[in-house]
Amino acid sequence: MPGLIGKKVGMTSIYSAAGKNLPCTVLEVGPCVVTQVRTLERDGYEAVQLGYGERSEKHTSKAMQGHFKSAGVSPQRRLAEFRAFAQELQPGDTLNVADVFNEGEFVSVIGKSKGKGFQGVVRRHGFGGVGQATHGQHNRLRAPGSVGAASTPARVFKGMRMAGQMGNGRVTIENLEILKVMPEEGLLIVKGAVPGHKGSTVIIRKPEA
Repeated sequence: MPGLIGKKVGMTSIYSAAGKNLPCTVLEVGPCVVTQVRTLERDGYEAVQLGYGERSEKHTSKAMQGHFKSAGVSPQRRLAEFRAFAQELQPGDTLNVADVFNEGEFVSVIGKSKGKGFQGVVRRHGFGGVGQATHGQHNRLRAPGSVGAASTPARVFKGMRMAGQMGNGRVTIENLEILKVMPEEGLLIVKGAVPGHKGSTVIIRKPEA
């Protein structure tokens, strides 16, 4: 299996064998159940669909209830597909953190970043502001400055860095080292930070071969 689904528990730090204090993130990974196996003949591609976190039937749509019933599993809160996998899996199989990950491996963690609302260009893009704060300047210090061009092309180019919503987007952090695997607690400790708030769902993937 190239990956599993989990959630972010929080950040801490541990000491390496050399005595260096390493910042790390604790992830609760699995158990994940197989809800569907995609085949080349039926679906046009090969993949396995995993579910994580049980959900009540009351908060599950009728279509998804049928989907989970056909797999013989309870309703799941989050689904994700993993394309490249070598082992034979069947709907209803359960995967835990120790079945997939080992200490010393490098993984990518995918999550939704914290939403920071509507922000200006100074906070969102690190602009330095316009001019100085003295000599009669009123309220232009944190302004974006000129954004347009002359009569040619007489428009603002797409992709111009401007004010707007900050955060609340899918973010992938690559090459995070696994410092510790704790199979009894279902925990994975990775070096560095991962996107999202405490309790948010994340996808942990191994790099593609």
